[in-house]
Amino acid sequence: MSSRFLTSEQQHSYGRYVGEPTSVQLAHYFHLDDIAKQLVQKRRGDYNRLGFAIQLCTVRFLGTFLINPIDVPQGVIDYLASQLEIKDVNCLPQYLTRSNTHWEHTLIIKKHYGYRDFSSQPEHWRLVRWLYQRAWIGGERPSMMFDLTTARLVEQKILLPGVTVLSRLVSAVRERVANRTWKILSQLPNSKQIENLEALIVVVEKARLTPLEQLRKSPTRRSAPSLVNALNRLVTIRALGINQLDVGKIPPIRFKTLSKTAFTLRAQAIARMPTKRRIATLVAWAYVMEAIAIDDALDVLNLLVKDILAKSQKNGQKNRLRTLKDLDSAALQLATACKVLVNPETKNARVREEVWQRLTPEQLSSAIASVEELARPPEDNYYQELIQQWRAVRRFLPKLLSIIDFEGNQAGQKILEAWQFLQSIEGQRKPLMDSAPLKIVDKKWAGWVIAENGNIDRRAYTFCVLEKLLEGLRRRDLFVSSGEKWSNPRAKLLKGKDWESVRASVCRTLELNPKPEPELKTLQKQLERAYSQTAKNRPLA
Repeated sequence: MSSRFLTSEQQHSYGRYVGEPTSVQLAHYFHLDDIAKQLVQKRRGDYNRLGFAIQLCTVRFLGTFLINPIDVPQGVIDYLASQLEIKDVNCLPQYLTRSNTHWEHTLIIKKHYGYRDFSSQPEHWRLVRWLYQRAWIGGERPSMMFDLTTARLVEQKILLPGVTVLSRLVSAVRERVANRTWKILSQLPNSKQIENLEALIVVVEKARLTPLEQLRKSPTRRSAPSLVNALNRLVTIRALGINQLDVGKIPPIRFKTLSKTAFTLRAQAIARMPTKRRIATLVAWAYVMEAIAIDDALDVLNLLVKDILAKSQKNGQKNRLRTLKDLDSAALQLATACKVLVNPETKNARVREEVWQRLTPEQLSSAIASVEELARPPEDNYYQELIQQWRAVRRFLPKLLSIIDFEGNQAGQKILEAWQFLQSIEGQRKPLMDSAPLKIVDKKWAGWVIAENGNIDRRAYTFCVLEKLLEGLRRRDLFVSSGEKWSNPRAKLLKGKDWESVRASVCRTLELNPKPEPELKTLQKQLERAYSQTAKNRPLA
């Protein structure tokens, strides 16, 4: 029952040969060095020497001895026979004539190369501790943990147990980790918070879905009402108060692992769970759900502002096409006047007379006014049409300003100052814009934000801040600490007290010494040994 998480391929390949080893594997695991050859040559008879070599290389490769020691691919037999200069490999079945021979050889190999049984101490206790730490701070699937454990046993020269024994150990450790997680999380919320969490899995009157099932639905539309609903969803999740709990002792991966249950199961299935597991599952879900709700809201904001910009550009292009005929007419009139101006045969004193013969002053003034009105400067990006989207922005901006607090690095501080200014004037009908931070207003926005008389246009300034806000989020100059996708990447790097609190467990999982000096000495010895071996094997010139 405990090995159900294993695939049929894993069960079939565990502790046995699956096809012929590759050339790289043969060179790595089946090469006999001088010490191994000396040990093999002590055996009597070619069949004993070949059988002994097969057992030695099999335990290197598989991490265990085979019940039938010669049940190996033909390529392995030929590769070892060529190294031992054994020409007739058909003698190998004689290795099984005396039943105790291969068992005696097994003991010799174990003693000479330091192989230990799975149940021997303290290795077994260290394995269980390593597995527990791995399960506690890691998020691997049980099948992955089984493979990692197998690889560790082979590396540590611990003989593999039966597949059921190892799979039961993995299952037992994972169960202990789960029980510990349930116990800790279920004790964190107070009675009021537990009551609010329990209400999530109760169907409200006249509703088809429970609050839990409603809240875990992500927004699917890019519109102002959809963004407002996403922000309201975030407010509802924050009201549970789970983000205020002290969860520092629990690795974040444990929340993600446990919360998957609440994202996939029906509310009725969660309600039937034991009390500790049910409360822990809901706590983990609420903790993870806040980050998801923030990310969803910012995703909608990003797409919505992109749509507003695209719509403004589209409207600007339409307006430009409608006025193109008038612009062409005015440009041709100006071209007529300019031809007179640049004609070298026209005397300077007669320039105006020549122009008035072709155009009246009123026509020329009208053409100039039309060009100034209709022509767009190179840096213009349809901001005039963008300002017309003000009503659409006002549908979500007040709630966005009041709910989400952004943070930033040094490069994002000027955007934060502008965002905080917008927060301070929200709700004022005629706010004083004189104190608005203008560091984010670049050349392309300056003409729209700052009028000729020096006044600051609130609408243009707001659009400018929104554009710079999204640019800062995409560059990670701005972030939301409680989010996941839009969070601060540097915050995931442990340092100071946070690192010291988990240093021992992380190093134990990676099988490293918590102090750097012993690890550096080990690396130094490995480097010296590799250098000496290379120098020894290097042919003389």
